[in-house]
Amino acid sequence: MFPLPEEDRTLSPLTGWTRRHWAAVADGLLAAVEPYRSADGAEIRLPGRASWTECDGMEGFARTFLIAAFRVAGGGPSALLQPYRQGFVTGPDVWPSVVEKHQPMVEAASLALGLWLTREHLWDTLSDGEQERLAAYLATAFDREPVDNNWWLFPVTVGGFLASVGRHQKAAREAIERGLAKIEPWYVGDGWYTDGARRSFDHYNGWAMHLYPVLYGLLSGTAMPEHRARLREFLGSFSLMFGAHGETLYMGRSVTYRFASVASLMLGAVTGDTPLSPGATRRLASGAVKHFLEHGALSPEGLLTLGWYGPHEPSLQDYSGSGSPYWAAKAFVGLLAPADHPLWTDVEEAAPEGVLPVPGAGLIAQNAGGIARVVNHGSQHHVGDPLYDRYAYSTHTAPTTAVADNHFGLVREDGTVTPRGTITPRGAGRAGELVWAASSSSAGVDSVSVVRGAVEVRAHRVPPGSAVRQSGWAITGEELTSVLLPLYGFAEEKVELVEDGSAFGAPALVPTLTGTTPTGWAISAAVLATRGAIYGEPPEVNVSDHIVLTWPDGIRIAFQWDSLFPEFTTQ
Repeated sequence: MFPLPEEDRTLSPLTGWTRRHWAAVADGLLAAVEPYRSADGAEIRLPGRASWTECDGMEGFARTFLIAAFRVAGGGPSALLQPYRQGFVTGPDVWPSVVEKHQPMVEAASLALGLWLTREHLWDTLSDGEQERLAAYLATAFDREPVDNNWWLFPVTVGGFLASVGRHQKAAREAIERGLAKIEPWYVGDGWYTDGARRSFDHYNGWAMHLYPVLYGLLSGTAMPEHRARLREFLGSFSLMFGAHGETLYMGRSVTYRFASVASLMLGAVTGDTPLSPGATRRLASGAVKHFLEHGALSPEGLLTLGWYGPHEPSLQDYSGSGSPYWAAKAFVGLLAPADHPLWTDVEEAAPEGVLPVPGAGLIAQNAGGIARVVNHGSQHHVGDPLYDRYAYSTHTAPTTAVADNHFGLVREDGTVTPRGTITPRGAGRAGELVWAASSSSAGVDSVSVVRGAVEVRAHRVPPGSAVRQSGWAITGEELTSVLLPLYGFAEEKVELVEDGSAFGAPALVPTLTGTTPTGWAISAAVLATRGAIYGEPPEVNVSDHIVLTWPDGIRIAFQWDSLFPEFTTQ
């Protein structure tokens, strides 16, 4: 790995990192890709897997350029842009055309954003003819149909830049209005958006749905009060989805972008739209970048690898190519805060903990004992996708496939287990100090999770007499404990070995419960904790015409499911 400055444990007692470390990482990433730049300057073709998009060279150029742009816009040396200048001159003849639903539209947004951030250093140094050719290339994004999700924000970003330099202004304004209007129906409240018409809730909320509108407002001088308020609300729950050391939640697609996950945290600090203190923000963000760099994210050549902790094929999508991980560039938006900003001058503070319902998305953010977990009763992309279909995800574990972790299903006669099926959220909320979320599935299962501290009670309702199976957290190594306690309806406990493990290593161990439930209810308690941690006792369960959970200290909750939604009472 490239050299870093000496750690400062006075200013940053938890990570040792300062703004100088962020600048050094940016510079190191840029230096590492330089040997792979094409002779015409317009592509950076990194070694390794090619994506189906045929856009890998442009992707490597655009995404690393964004690192350089954030660095320079934050006061870094403008010489970092010089290797990219020739590429902007030759690029319109080299880059793939921006066609409907094709990757160059994504990269056009990074090009435009970087040019917008560094206008006086790069764009203004081009000749009129060079500017016109480049603007004409970028403007083709206005005439092509995006993928019907966060992609609508790419023409918004291109439009914002071109409007700022007086090019294609009518089309630019129309693209901005159209894109911002398109995402409005996807806003579900609590600061969360679906990523398109499907109920997909993942990191795209932070590194796309919030990032682009708020940056558009910041750079264009447009007020954007609703989007800024939504960012603040989003960070209230999203900030609970990081481990105490900055570990990032493994959930959803494109996880190979890794520490791009902190982009919204840093943007909130830059604009002031955050409930977090500057010290807590820097602790999370620095921790995330440092954690990945210390856990195999870089190749020996200093290149970001395709995977999670080092190369990991199951963490990828078919559009993932060798340049894809450099969307991690978005984390460096924090460099827009100058050196005397509280983001960099305040003393680091511990990451937040707590349990919070996210009703709009059907999630629970559960952060206790240094581990963040998301209980999932509302997010789904494609049915059967392990990155979305599990009942829970964490910052310390990842899905397994040979034995599905965090899954509940009916056991068929041949011993196989039914999939979760299509998820329909049935609400989420707080009942006293307890937090709950519920869902139904097309597999005929009604499910309720009740969370207290680090313990999640999992209750499922199926036809009486059904054979059922519940699995818990999949752990690797010796540092974690995964506990799955039978509370009602289960007869057999096992721990199953998954040889190929997960993104966190191999092999993995998955606790499972099986049984035949006489009443149709199957109830367990799941815990993921560091080894030796004290996580509290599970409740006792009473099953009659309703379910009563009673904890040893007298906290009690009762619920029944007489209609589409569970009804809760606390006692």
